[in-house]
Amino acid sequence: MEVTIVGAGLVGCLLACFLARRGHHVTLYERRPDPRERGPHGGRSINLAISERGIDALRRLGLDTKVLRAALPMPGRMMHAPDGTLTFQPYSADRRHAINSIGRAELNKELLDAATALPGVRVRFGHRLTALDERTGRLEFAGGRVHDAQVVIGADGAYSAVRARLQQLPGVSFSQDYLDYGYKELSIPPRDGRFAMDPAALHIWPRGRSMMIALPNADRSFTCTLFWPHESLAALDSPQRIRTYFAEHYPDALGLMPDLVTDYLDNPVGHLVTMRCSPWHVTTGAATVGLVGDAAHAIVPFYGQGANCGFEDCVELDRCLNEAKDDFTKALELFERRKADTDVIARLALDNFVEMRDKVGSRMFLAGKRVEHALERVVPGYVSRYELISFSTTPYAEVERRVARQRRATAGTGAALLALLYALRRASRPRPRD
Repeated sequence: MEVTIVGAGLVGCLLACFLARRGHHVTLYERRPDPRERGPHGGRSINLAISERGIDALRRLGLDTKVLRAALPMPGRMMHAPDGTLTFQPYSADRRHAINSIGRAELNKELLDAATALPGVRVRFGHRLTALDERTGRLEFAGGRVHDAQVVIGADGAYSAVRARLQQLPGVSFSQDYLDYGYKELSIPPRDGRFAMDPAALHIWPRGRSMMIALPNADRSFTCTLFWPHESLAALDSPQRIRTYFAEHYPDALGLMPDLVTDYLDNPVGHLVTMRCSPWHVTTGAATVGLVGDAAHAIVPFYGQGANCGFEDCVELDRCLNEAKDDFTKALELFERRKADTDVIARLALDNFVEMRDKVGSRMFLAGKRVEHALERVVPGYVSRYELISFSTTPYAEVERRVARQRRATAGTGAALLALLYALRRASRPRPRD
C-alpha cells in the first residue's frame, strides 16, 4: 500500500518506520527544509523527557539503544527554593526509574536517518500543504505541486494542515484551549567545561503562579524554559528589568546565565494549548485520511508525555493494522479507541502544571510523596500514578482507574503513615529549655 504522511517530525518519522516494516511504501512530506542540513530553528525546542512509553516504541524498532546513548537520565526533580536551598525528589521509591532528557532536534535527526534508511520510504522537504481533497486523496502544495494518495495520515503537529481540512467537514468536532501562559527558552552553558548544576535531575524553580525548569544536554549545557503568564513575560522589556527580576526570583540561576538578557529579548514566546478533535479519521470516496500525535490531540508539556504519547500512537496504530490485516480504513476506525486515553493524559498534563508550579515545594506535598513511596514499599502491587504514567505502558485511562482503586484500598494505611511521619517530625525537633 502507498501511504502518504504529512509531517516529518518525531511522530511522522517513527510512524514511517513502523509502516515500512510492514511492507508499505511511505512518502513523507515536510514543509521545512531538511534539519540535518540546515539545523533546527532555535528558541522553541522544549527539551523532551523520553520515558517508558516512548522507549517501548523505539525498542520495537531496535532504535532504543542508539537514541538513549545521546540521552541523560534524570531519576528525580531538583527543587530550587528562592533562597537557593536545593531539595531532591526521586521519581520512584527505589530510585531505579528515570526519565531521559534529549533534545528534540537531535531525536528528529535520528528518526529521519532511521526512516530514510529503510526501503520504500521517501521524504520530500520544502513541501507546505495548501489544500487537501479528502474525497480523492489529492494533496496540493505551495508552488503548484500535487500528489494523489489513497491513504493520508496527518502527523503535522498541533497546527496541522490536514486537520484544518477535516475540521471543515460535517460531523468533525474540534476544540482548542489556550492557557494564559506562554513559554520562553533560555540557556545555562557549561562552566569550566562541566555541568553548572547536577545533570541527574530535572531542575524546577516553582514560584507560585510561574516556574522555570531546566533539562541537561549532552554538551553539558542546560535548556531552561520559563512558564509564565503572558503579562509577566511582556513586562520584562528591558535589560535592567530582566536582571532585577531574576536577581529577586531566581538568584541561584542568574549567575549561571551569561546570555540571559540576549536570550530573553531574542527568543520568541511560545503558546501552550490543548487541542481535541473527533473523529480522527474520515473515509469519503476513494481516500482515507487520518490523524496521529499532536495533530489529533495536542497537550501541554507538564507531564512530559507529548512525544511519549505520540510515539505510543504509532504502536497502537501498528497494533490496529495487525487486527485489521492492513486495511487502513478499518485500522483507523479501531485507532479511535485511543481517544479515551489521550483525553485522560490531556487532563493530567494540565493538573500537573498546578502541581509543578504551586505544590512541589510545600511540606504537605513532600510528606505526601514520602507516604506514597512508603506505600510502594509495604503494599504489594501499589504503584504511584506518576510511575504508571512515566514508567509503564499501562493505558492512560486504566491508570486513572487503578489509582482510584489503590486510593480506596489504602486510605487508612496512607493516613496512618502520614500521622506517623508527622509524629516523627515533631519528636525530632529540639525541645525548648525551661
